[in-house]
Amino acid sequence: MKRNPAPQLAREAEAFIEMLTAERGASKNTEAAYRSDLQSLLTFLARRKQGPATADAAALRAYLKALDYLGMTPRTVARRLSVMRQFFRFLLAERLREDDPASTLDSPQLGRSLPKVLSRAEVDRLIEATRARGGADGGRMATLLEILYGTGLRVSELVTLPLSSVERDPTVLVVRGKGDKERMVPLSDPARVAIASWLAARSSALADGETSRFLFPSRGKTGHLTRQRFAQLLKEAALAAGIDPARVSPHVLRHAFASHLLEGGADLRSVQLMLGHADIATTQIYTHVLDEKLRALVQDKHPLARRRRRPAG
Repeated sequence: MKRNPAPQLAREAEAFIEMLTAERGASKNTEAAYRSDLQSLLTFLARRKQGPATADAAALRAYLKALDYLGMTPRTVARRLSVMRQFFRFLLAERLREDDPASTLDSPQLGRSLPKVLSRAEVDRLIEATRARGGADGGRMATLLEILYGTGLRVSELVTLPLSSVERDPTVLVVRGKGDKERMVPLSDPARVAIASWLAARSSALADGETSRFLFPSRGKTGHLTRQRFAQLLKEAALAAGIDPARVSPHVLRHAFASHLLEGGADLRSVQLMLGHADIATTQIYTHVLDEKLRALVQDKHPLARRRRRPAG
């Protein structure tokens, strides 16, 4: 089945997308997200007989109000506002406009959203549930989980790992991440053992005589296990482990990796490098997770806290 081509945007928007790819090294997923957000904005503006070069602040405010009316979360509205601001700053810088109508727009109020994290015991149960399946499928899933929890890779980095990434040095994983930047992440002993077992069974995922450059090959169109299929398998593993599937996703395991490292005393800079965060402020969110856990520990376990909660009389 053929995929529908990405919708053609106004020439100003196409130039902006081209800049994101060429100058900022935006990934295909990022490009698709920006393209979708811009398409939504430009469609709205077209109904008001406006475009990138003529849109005014009133029209942009009306667009944001429309998003709120449609029930979009403040976080989604904030993301679309961010794209809008970047777009109109680009138009101003390229002299495609003489003003920036997005500069006066207010951001929606956001509450602090802390990452969802599984406990160490829950991660262990998840991995054990996959091992219990047995066979090549169980071995593949256990390897995926060991690598994900042991390295904190993004799911797109995980499923597209080349076979060569584990052939160079068995103690580290060479990962090519956002912006085509390469980084090296240490491999845990359980991850190395799981990879060795998977390499022995990997041929079962290929047709007779077929070869693949991917560590986790697939007979599908992409040639590798897809993010969507991995997420589906992860939900099934959560059910088998007795964990609410709504609490489990590839990104939650990435959060678990970072949070459990910091709990164990790792420094923030090291965690930033392993996660591939460009800005350490992104990594600092995990320190707030620890703060929340410590606060809950004091409230639940400290004798004075229990006394305060005891009913009077």
